[in-house]
Amino acid sequence: MEENENNYKKTILIVDDEKMIINLLTHNLTKEGYNVIEANDGLEAISKAQEQKPDLILLDIMIPKLDGLSVCKRIKNTMNVPILMVTAKDEELDKIVGLELGADDYITKPFSVRELLARVKANLRKSDVLTNINSETNNNPSETKRTNIIKVGVLTLDIDRFEVMVNDKVVDLTLREFEVLKFLASEPGQVVTRETLLEKVWGYEYYGDIRTVDVTVRRIREKIEKDTSTPKILITKRGVGYYIAT
Repeated sequence: MEENENNYKKTILIVDDEKMIINLLTHNLTKEGYNVIEANDGLEAISKAQEQKPDLILLDIMIPKLDGLSVCKRIKNTMNVPILMVTAKDEELDKIVGLELGADDYITKPFSVRELLARVKANLRKSDVLTNINSETNNNPSETKRTNIIKVGVLTLDIDRFEVMVNDKVVDLTLREFEVLKFLASEPGQVVTRETLLEKVWGYEYYGDIRTVDVTVRRIREKIEKDTSTPKILITKRGVGYYIAT
């Protein structure tokens, strides 16, 4: 059961116009202890997100009235809620645009229920950790305890808290961006191919979506580099892949 110590159930908003998909997700998410609400089109999705403030949104791209990409952009402009885009395998461009609009993750149809539940739990956990960090910081600004740290130059990753700092300034990354940076920072100076990142960070089912890696790296750079045209932390090895400068 996904409840906290106050027995608060997490609420998931499912946005899809396919009843079979909604029923499948509702059944499995409810079984895992989540509250589930649904929306069948983009306008309803925005309305329910604003009214009910879910803890996470599963958002299909191909929905009526307002497409999922537009919904993602509008919600992210007003709410800090994890959004998992649901897309078909041949909608590579949509996945990339979704990441650029601030989606936290994506999963492709047909998907494994186990994989989807794992993604939901991971993104909710990151959201909870970040909320707790903000609360701890506000209540005890002098708190400096850190465990399970990766430090490379000006870059610091707190693995337990999903926290990234550059020159001791906290940078907000999505779960996928954090995982990419963690993988690279775990072996600083070693060039990692795009194919390896796809396999190790995204999983085998994403093999081939090379541009997804490039978009994610570009988004990370926009957050951690002073000048993205001449990056000093996350470096490209032309024709090979990426590495973290030591």
